[in-house]
Amino acid sequence: MRTLKLILVCAVIYSCGGPRTVYDYDEQANFNSYSSIAVYPEIRTGLSELDERRLLSSVESFLASKNLAATGDPDLYLNVYTEQYQEPSRTNVGLGIGGTGRNVGVGVSGGIPLGGPETFLRLTFDLIDVENDALVWQAVVDSKFDFDWRPEEREQHFAKIVEEAMVGYPPKR
Repeated sequence: MRTLKLILVCAVIYSCGGPRTVYDYDEQANFNSYSSIAVYPEIRTGLSELDERRLLSSVESFLASKNLAATGDPDLYLNVYTEQYQEPSRTNVGLGIGGTGRNVGVGVSGGIPLGGPETFLRLTFDLIDVENDALVWQAVVDSKFDFDWRPEEREQHFAKIVEEAMVGYPPKR
């Protein structure tokens, strides 16, 4: 019984909304040969200027920890773009009316959503080989985002998104 409760608690925690990430990469690329990176010169993230700075600052500090130096003559370009979308709230209150009598049953039920729709950001991180002008690695992260967050909360959230996105770089073959 105790094990069942533990499994149930773990399932609930796992299903709660953290960033969801998908990776893809070019199997022919030699990721050991890349040692420097720069932000794509014509980057258009789709974020506000302040959020774009927060995001790029998180990216640069994370890449520095991966020994990818930011230089003027890079091996890779980083391009980031975003897409905003909304999903209906998954929190509902259920109501039901029912009745039975003489082996006949009738029921009516419905759910009333609590709160408004939830806003999500889909951030796509592209790493482009400068020499070949080819996409070699990509991560797509879907994450809940609240535009009413304070600046510190936004900065922490972008750092979490970047860490989640870049944990798959370099790919393990």
